Amino acid sequence: MESIAALQAVVTAAAPFDGEPSDAELDAIETEMPAILADVDLLDAQIMTIDRTPTELDERRIRRARRRVLAARRALANTATAGEVA
Repeated sequence: MESIAALQAVVTAAAPFDGEPSDAELDAIETEMPAILADVDLLDAQIMTIDRTPTELDERRIRRARRRVLAARRALANTATAGEVA
Protein backbone atom coordinates (compact mmCIF):
# COMPACT_ATOMS: atom_id res chain seq x y z
CA MET A 1 0.00 0.00 0.00
CA GLU A 2 1.42 3.37 -1.01
CA SER A 3 1.44 6.37 1.25
CA ILE A 4 -0.83 9.23 0.20
CA ALA A 5 1.46 11.79 1.84
CA ALA A 6 4.13 11.19 -0.77
CA LEU A 7 1.65 11.95 -3.53
CA GLN A 8 0.38 15.09 -1.78
CA ALA A 9 3.86 16.56 -1.52
CA VAL A 10 4.09 16.62 -5.30
CA VAL A 11 0.67 18.25 -5.70
CA THR A 12 1.16 20.89 -3.00
CA ALA A 13 4.81 21.66 -3.65
CA ALA A 14 3.97 25.21 -4.85
CA ALA A 15 4.17 26.86 -1.42
CA PRO A 16 4.94 25.58 2.06
CA PHE A 17 1.86 25.55 4.27
CA ASP A 18 2.56 26.52 7.86
CA GLY A 19 -0.93 25.59 9.08
CA GLU A 20 -1.87 29.10 10.17
CA PRO A 21 -4.60 31.22 8.57
CA SER A 22 -3.49 34.20 6.56
CA ASP A 23 -4.29 37.78 7.55
CA ALA A 24 -6.99 37.92 4.87
CA GLU A 25 -8.61 34.76 6.25
CA LEU A 26 -8.52 36.16 9.79
CA ASP A 27 -10.12 39.40 8.56
CA ALA A 28 -12.87 37.41 6.84
CA ILE A 29 -13.54 35.47 10.04
CA GLU A 30 -13.65 38.71 12.02
CA THR A 31 -16.15 40.16 9.54
CA GLU A 32 -18.37 37.07 9.76
CA MET A 33 -18.12 36.71 13.56
CA PRO A 34 -21.54 38.28 14.36
CA ALA A 35 -23.25 35.81 12.00
CA ILE A 36 -21.24 32.91 13.44
CA LEU A 37 -22.18 33.84 17.02
CA ALA A 38 -25.85 34.24 16.05
CA ASP A 39 -25.77 30.75 14.50
CA VAL A 40 -24.23 29.37 17.70
CA ASP A 41 -26.98 30.99 19.80
CA LEU A 42 -29.64 29.46 17.56
CA LEU A 43 -28.04 26.03 17.85
CA ASP A 44 -27.88 26.38 21.64
CA ALA A 45 -31.58 27.26 21.77
CA GLN A 46 -32.46 24.30 19.54
CA ILE A 47 -30.23 21.85 21.41
CA MET A 48 -31.92 22.70 24.71
CA THR A 49 -35.22 21.40 23.31
CA ILE A 50 -33.98 18.20 21.66
CA ASP A 51 -35.05 15.80 24.40
CA ARG A 52 -38.20 17.54 25.62
CA THR A 53 -41.25 19.32 24.36
CA PRO A 54 -40.46 23.03 23.86
CA THR A 55 -42.22 25.35 26.25
CA GLU A 56 -43.55 28.75 25.22
CA LEU A 57 -40.36 30.31 26.57
CA ASP A 58 -38.24 27.91 24.49
CA GLU A 59 -40.21 28.76 21.36
CA ARG A 60 -39.69 32.49 21.98
CA ARG A 61 -35.98 31.92 22.58
CA ILE A 62 -35.65 30.01 19.28
CA ARG A 63 -37.70 32.63 17.42
CA ARG A 64 -35.50 35.46 18.76
CA ALA A 65 -32.35 33.50 17.87
CA ARG A 66 -33.65 32.97 14.31
CA ARG A 67 -34.30 36.69 13.98
CA ARG A 68 -30.77 37.47 15.19
CA VAL A 69 -29.35 35.02 12.61
CA LEU A 70 -31.33 36.64 9.82
CA ALA A 71 -30.33 40.14 10.94
CA ALA A 72 -26.65 39.18 11.16
CA ARG A 73 -26.71 37.54 7.73
CA ARG A 74 -28.51 40.56 6.26
CA ALA A 75 -25.92 42.91 7.74
CA LEU A 76 -23.12 40.72 6.39
CA ALA A 77 -24.69 40.64 2.92
CA ASN A 78 -25.19 44.40 2.98
CA THR A 79 -21.57 44.92 4.01
CA ALA A 80 -20.36 42.66 1.19
CA THR A 81 -22.62 44.44 -1.31
CA ALA A 82 -21.49 47.89 -0.12
CA GLY A 83 -17.86 46.77 -0.51
CA GLU A 84 -18.46 45.74 -4.13
CA VAL A 85 -20.16 49.02 -5.02
CA ALA A 86 -17.48 51.23 -3.49
